[in-house]
Amino acid sequence: MEPVSLWWCLSAVLVLVFGSSWPQVHSALAPENEVPLRPTTWLPEGKITSVTLPKGRTVRLYLTLKKKASAMSVTVSPCDQPIEWSLSARTLKDKPLKSLQWSTKKSMPEVWWRGPGIEEKVHSFTGTTVDSYMGPTYPHASIYILRLRSKQQDTIATVYLHEGLGPSGVFPQLPADPRVHTLGVGMTSVTLSWAPSVSLTSLPHTQKSYDYCVLVNSRNNYPSVCAAQENIRRKMDEIEDRKEQRRRVTAWPILKEWWWQQWDAYPEPQTSSLADEYAELQCVCKGTESVCTVSELLPDTQYYFDVFVIDKLNRTSAAYKGTFARTHEEARPAITTLREGELRWVNFRDKGSNSEQFFSFRPRGWQQSGLLTLQSCDGGEKVRVTVSSKGQVWTSQPVGADLVHIWLQGSPSYLIHLEREGTTSVPEPSLPGGLMASVKMQTSSAYHRRGVPSLPSTLQIKSFNRLRTCNSVTIAWMGTEERSLYCVYRRKLGSYEAEAGGALALTAPCLGPESRSDTERVLCKYFQELNPRRAVTTAVIGGLEPGMAYVFDVYLMRRWGIPIKYKSKMVKTRKDC
Repeated sequence: MEPVSLWWCLSAVLVLVFGSSWPQVHSALAPENEVPLRPTTWLPEGKITSVTLPKGRTVRLYLTLKKKASAMSVTVSPCDQPIEWSLSARTLKDKPLKSLQWSTKKSMPEVWWRGPGIEEKVHSFTGTTVDSYMGPTYPHASIYILRLRSKQQDTIATVYLHEGLGPSGVFPQLPADPRVHTLGVGMTSVTLSWAPSVSLTSLPHTQKSYDYCVLVNSRNNYPSVCAAQENIRRKMDEIEDRKEQRRRVTAWPILKEWWWQQWDAYPEPQTSSLADEYAELQCVCKGTESVCTVSELLPDTQYYFDVFVIDKLNRTSAAYKGTFARTHEEARPAITTLREGELRWVNFRDKGSNSEQFFSFRPRGWQQSGLLTLQSCDGGEKVRVTVSSKGQVWTSQPVGADLVHIWLQGSPSYLIHLEREGTTSVPEPSLPGGLMASVKMQTSSAYHRRGVPSLPSTLQIKSFNRLRTCNSVTIAWMGTEERSLYCVYRRKLGSYEAEAGGALALTAPCLGPESRSDTERVLCKYFQELNPRRAVTTAVIGGLEPGMAYVFDVYLMRRWGIPIKYKSKMVKTRKDC
């Protein structure tokens, strides 16, 4: 054994000492300035070829055609990363000599490439979708060069070469409109449709070899089946990595029991075959139907849907242009809680059928009393309010243009039911923002009161003709015995509105001061009179233009409850004074 060991040591020393001189012997055998080139990869015709693309490296495939071939097609299908590819035709001026000395590391196409010639780019493409070049051949081309490159990550792509006119028949054909359409969206389901594949409609006898596969996920659309498979495998690898980390930190007795549970839970791995090659895709819809309903989805979630037509005979596929949809939100609670002093607009937009809405209110304080104020903004709709507590109805009455006050007392909570009963022949006034059948409602605790607040005996505004001048008018209105704030607003009318008698200037009765501009407010004053018959207050409005028509509005402002709007009054100043 000692002589053998000694011989190996001597051999290693010789290699270290004289190893640097060996490349000089190789260079002496090779022609001067000769650069060793990579080995050649030929692209066969009529066969799907898988190509590995390292990041940032250009991969070349070479191909030649038969002399009788007048047309060709090259199809490149990326997997899950965008790639760049181009097809070029190279024409040599002189063919290389057969007696040319070239090293074994070179291939004949690359020896041709070194010779004088012309290279012309035929086609180029960049992206993640399947792309094909279909066109005539170049009669003088000596060789075709297909270059592929991935800039972002390592990936794979498939290439297919077909000689002759027309489709190859290997890949399923998509319709003229390859988009996936959304027929309906629900809270937990989405219904999709798409145009049938040309392969299914034109070749009835081979329908059994084609299947649609519908995939759904919450991240993005997939450009190909390969991209979907890679994403699924990546997710499975992440799950396995997390399981492996848990195994490392688990005590042995627990780990042993867990291992056998997992062993029984997961089935035996199956070998890939033609029947189960696409089994890992877990299609939500499979078959030849071009309509699919995806169910068991989460509400208020955006999903992406992809449809692939799969040729089980050739093990190929084609991708439709995917779509996305967001499922509807869950049904809101039937009863809406009203906050203290909240002013709410209740809208009934659907005119096709009766509508109803429910609200709840809990008064503050130990007296459990409150005030509910309502007013309808649409004279053409019949709205009814029903107030109940603990299953007993307290009151039920219609809601109109006049304020409705409902005194709440003696219960910790109240259920307020608003229902639209129907439509009358009264024309609908214009409402802000296109609202229809709106009801203005406010609830507030009234533990410091003992009943409904007093209202003016009339909501009419009176003007005095004798006190009317060219730049001022005098108006009067009825107040209450309670100390309240009154605000006056004015608006100048145009000539057309003045001729129409101010009808266009009269706004909906429920539009309060919050809907008016501050520039229209003239004054605000407090007023109180203990005798209701003498509760009359006046205001002189100056700064007006001669011969112009104005509309005046008075609002009774209160600390709680909806402001009371008096009926609008149109007054015209004198033209000559």
